[in-house]
Amino acid sequence: MWLKDSSIGRKFIMSITGLFLVLFLLFHGSMNICLVVDDLFGTAGYNWICEMLGANWYAIAGTLVLALGVVVHFCFAIYLTIQNLAARGKDRYAIEARQEGVDWASKNMLVLGIIVILGLCLHLYNMWFKMQFAELFGVQTSMFDPQNGSAIVTALFTSGWSGIIYCLVYIIWLVGLWFHLSHGVWSALQTLGWSNLIWLKRIKVIGTVFATIAVGLFMIVVLYFLGVNIGLMIA
Repeated sequence: MWLKDSSIGRKFIMSITGLFLVLFLLFHGSMNICLVVDDLFGTAGYNWICEMLGANWYAIAGTLVLALGVVVHFCFAIYLTIQNLAARGKDRYAIEARQEGVDWASKNMLVLGIIVILGLCLHLYNMWFKMQFAELFGVQTSMFDPQNGSAIVTALFTSGWSGIIYCLVYIIWLVGLWFHLSHGVWSALQTLGWSNLIWLKRIKVIGTVFATIAVGLFMIVVLYFLGVNIGLMIA
C-alpha cells in the first residue's frame, strides 16, 4: 500500500495527522483562554467546559483519536527521519529555495518534535491525568473532586502552575512547538499539493500565522499565570 510503502505516502500521513493536531491545538488553546477570563472576571466558563468534556463518551472517543494521531505522527516522523538520514544525511525535508529560519526548523524537526513530546507528557500529567483520568477512575487529585464531578480552576494556582520554574519550562516547550509548527504546517500543505512557485511563499506565511495563533493562545495563559506568581512573590 502506497501510504506506508512509499516516501510520499508516509509524508502524506504525516501531513494529515499534523494538520489534524494543529486544528486541535487551536480549539484547545481557545478553551484555555477561559482560564484567564474566569480569573479576571470571576466567571466559571472553564469549569463548564471541563464538565462538558470530562469523562463523557464523546470526550473519551476524541481523546483516543487524538492519542492515535500523536502516536502515528511521531512514529512516522522517526521513520522518515531515519530514512532521510540514510539517504541524504541530515538534509531532510529538502526543497528548493528555503528561508533561513525555516531551514533551521527543517533540519531540527526531530529534535523539536522530541521537545514537543516531552512537553506534552508534562502537560498530560499536570492536566489530563488530574482531570479526565481522575474522573474516569474516581481518583482524588488537586484539580478534581470526584464527589461533585467538576474541575477546580482555582487549584491551577496551587498545582504545577504555581511554580515559576514550571511556567518557564512551559514557555520553552511552546517556543519549540512554534518552530515545529511554523515549518510543519507549510510542509504539510506543500506535501498535499500546494507547492507551485506562487503558493510556496503564501503557505509559508500561512504556516507562520497558524503556528503563532495556536502557540499564542497557550502562551497568553502561561504568561498570565507567570505574572500572577511573580506578583504573589513580590507581595
